[in-house]
Amino acid sequence: MKQFYALFSLFFLLSSTVYAQDSAHELFSYNLHKNIKPYIKKSNAAFEKGNTILGKNLLDSLVKNHLIGTKFDNFSFKRVHQKRLHLNTIQKPIYLLTYSSWCVPSKGEIPALNKLAKKYEKDVQIVVVFWDRRHDMKKIAQKFSWRIEVCYAHETYNKDCYMVSTLKHTLGIPTTFSIDEQMYLIDIRRGGINPGPKTSYANSFKLNYDWFEKGLGYLLFNEKSNRNQLVTH
Repeated sequence: MKQFYALFSLFFLLSSTVYAQDSAHELFSYNLHKNIKPYIKKSNAAFEKGNTILGKNLLDSLVKNHLIGTKFDNFSFKRVHQKRLHLNTIQKPIYLLTYSSWCVPSKGEIPALNKLAKKYEKDVQIVVVFWDRRHDMKKIAQKFSWRIEVCYAHETYNKDCYMVSTLKHTLGIPTTFSIDEQMYLIDIRRGGINPGPKTSYANSFKLNYDWFEKGLGYLLFNEKSNRNQLVTH
């Protein structure tokens, strides 16, 4: 009997170890750090030669081949007046945008997000993260709707270093992550709308609104498709 329990314990330990390894291999951060270096090297070489299309396509292929479908990490972000926000506490799809206070949003960008946050508040949670210290982003944070979770993170803060190196120092800013209700990564969109100084506010607002709604629509379409598959099975 003792031998049986010893063998069972060993089997359980090995199974748990393998499961933990498999779970780790599913993580977004694991796959990003594992595959990013060769893509960055080739992409930088392409940009240096002026081949911006190839450089963009290389990083897009990284996203498509290694990141889409991975389990997004349960990162947590500081909030100005509340406790840290843990992503896995959000019980709906997440539209996560990363900014920096020195990278000024274009005309109409924040109002467009505010309007979309109201339109889709029952279906998706918009989360905005500034790669800044609290005092650097506090003023601009006030421009966002209360329906949007506005957070911040900085490599000098405790618990933030790995998160910043994963999300900021790899894919740059601004970057948008679409994450489904089960925390799987659906899409990554790098960059944003840059209408230019001569573009009117109305046109700039519309361009930003359409850009963000397209991303939200893709996320919600995927979520609806997943639910329909669960029903049919």
